[in-house]
Amino acid sequence: MSEFMAELIGTMILVIFGGGVVGGVVLKNSKAEGAGWIVITIGWGLAVTMAIYAVGSISGAHVNPAVTIGFASVGELEWAKVPLFVTAQMLGAIIGGVIVYLTYIAHWRKTDDPATKLSVFSTAPAERSMFANFLTETIGTFVLLLGLMFIGANEFTEGLNPLIVGLLIVAIGMSLGGPTGYAINPARDLGPRIAHAVLPIAGKGDSDWGYSWIPVLGPIFGGVYGAVFYHAIFQGDFSVLFWIMSGLMLLVIVGAVNEDFKKQGASRSQTNKEAV
Repeated sequence: MSEFMAELIGTMILVIFGGGVVGGVVLKNSKAEGAGWIVITIGWGLAVTMAIYAVGSISGAHVNPAVTIGFASVGELEWAKVPLFVTAQMLGAIIGGVIVYLTYIAHWRKTDDPATKLSVFSTAPAERSMFANFLTETIGTFVLLLGLMFIGANEFTEGLNPLIVGLLIVAIGMSLGGPTGYAINPARDLGPRIAHAVLPIAGKGDSDWGYSWIPVLGPIFGGVYGAVFYHAIFQGDFSVLFWIMSGLMLLVIVGAVNEDFKKQGASRSQTNKEAV
């Protein structure tokens, strides 16, 4: 099997299990309906684990453009392979989204809320706030790349690494996933979102394209920063890219804090008006 097919199939497996667990939890009349966030995070962790077991020996099972670009940014993957990997990941994610749709085909018409249907395919913020949402996705993917490099620096019993990475995904979901649903993977979010847009889903709404850039650019930014941060702090490689990314990260943090201050001020002003 080629690396292209490995990344396509691996990402397809990831989305089938990951999107599938969300569908089971949120769609009406599913036997798993209402199982909750813990089940979703465990499902996504196992989705990553199964994807790595399936194709890890062939392509490394990046199954995530943020991982691919992050590794390339620190010389752990040839840049020439990046377009190939990312294209495969996107195609695999779209196919995975279609399979999830078919699996739950009898449940879309039973579910009234269009946003709930979209959540099976892609993420959405609990509180819509541009800088804050971008920062959350950045932090989640920063931790992902940092974690992958931590795990890679240790020796485990043969065959155990995929399970450890799956536990990392569960930990990120439980700890950092609440604000945005932790896309931490541009293909995982954008591919199924495209599938949602074109599939004949009963009663669906729009695909929320206004938000769609955040779970794409946020993870890429966080992935690159996580990779260069690890190389800088743990290996002493304080590259120019590390300092550039650190400066940009500071700007994102300042933007998120400033945005929150403005929202707090607007909220206080509204409260005062209501009091009068």
